[in-house]
Amino acid sequence: MSAPRTDALPIVLIHGLWMTARSWDRWVEHYRAKGHEVIVPTYPGFEIEVEALREKPEIIAEATVPGTLEHLAEVIESLDRPPIIMGHSFGGTFTQLLVNRGLGAAAVTIDSAPPEGVRVNPPSQIKSLFPVLKNPANRHRAVGFTKEQFHYAFANTVSREESDAAYDRLHIPAPGSWVWAYGLIANWKPGHQETWVDYDLDDRAPLLFIIGGKDHLMPPAVIRSNAKKYRNSEAITDVYEFPERSHFTGVEPGWEQVADYALEWATTHARPVPA
Repeated sequence: MSAPRTDALPIVLIHGLWMTARSWDRWVEHYRAKGHEVIVPTYPGFEIEVEALREKPEIIAEATVPGTLEHLAEVIESLDRPPIIMGHSFGGTFTQLLVNRGLGAAAVTIDSAPPEGVRVNPPSQIKSLFPVLKNPANRHRAVGFTKEQFHYAFANTVSREESDAAYDRLHIPAPGSWVWAYGLIANWKPGHQETWVDYDLDDRAPLLFIIGGKDHLMPPAVIRSNAKKYRNSEAITDVYEFPERSHFTGVEPGWEQVADYALEWATTHARPVPA
C-alpha cells in the first residue's frame, strides 16, 4: 500500500443500513492507491465482523442515530484537516447531517436516504421497505432482508447469483426503529426530528448527490427532491445520475466509475484547507 500523499485530502467513507464498513473495501484500496488516507468508521458496536453481528442482532436494534452521529463527528474532528466525506444510503443522511455541522472540505452522497422534509415515496421504495414496515413490532427489532428482497431492493441490476453472493458476504439486519422513525414518521411529527438539516445554510462544504437511475430503494425522484431542498443555499450543490446503476452501485461491476467521479468532483470543489 502506498503512503498517503501530503497534498491529498483524507477521505471518510460512511456506510448505510443493511451494510457494514466491509461494503467499502474496494473503495478503500482504490483511494489509498491514489495516495489518500482513507478512514471507514462504523456505527458504535458494529466494529465486529459481519458474521458476528448477525449473531448479535441486539447490537443493531439498540443503535441510535444521535449516538452514531456523535461518533462519526468525533472521528472527523480528530483528523488534522477537514476530509472529503462520502456516504452511501443512510450514510448519505449522516453525510448531510455532518456537513450541516460545518464538517468536511467536500461531501458526496451516493443513493442517499433523505433527511427530514423529503416527502417523496415512489412505489419501488415502498416495496423495498415493506419487509420492515409491514409489522409495527419491527420498530424494536433488527430486521434483515431475505435474499429475494435484497435482490429487489439493493442489487436489481445484477444476476440473482451475483446478488446472493453479495448478500452472503455483506448483508446484516438494520435497526427497524430507524426505518420507522426516519423513513416513515419524521415528516409527520411536529418540530425538528433527529435527521433535520438546515437546507438554507450557506457556510457549508460543497455537496454532490449521486443517483442510481435504476435504484429501487432510493429512486431518482427521492434524491432529486432531497437535492432540491438546498436550492436557497449559496453553497455548491450538484446532482449526477448514473442511469443504469442500482442501490448497490458501490459494489456492482463498474463501481470504479462511480468512485472516480465522486473523488474528482470532491477534489475539484473542496473548500480550501485552513492555514
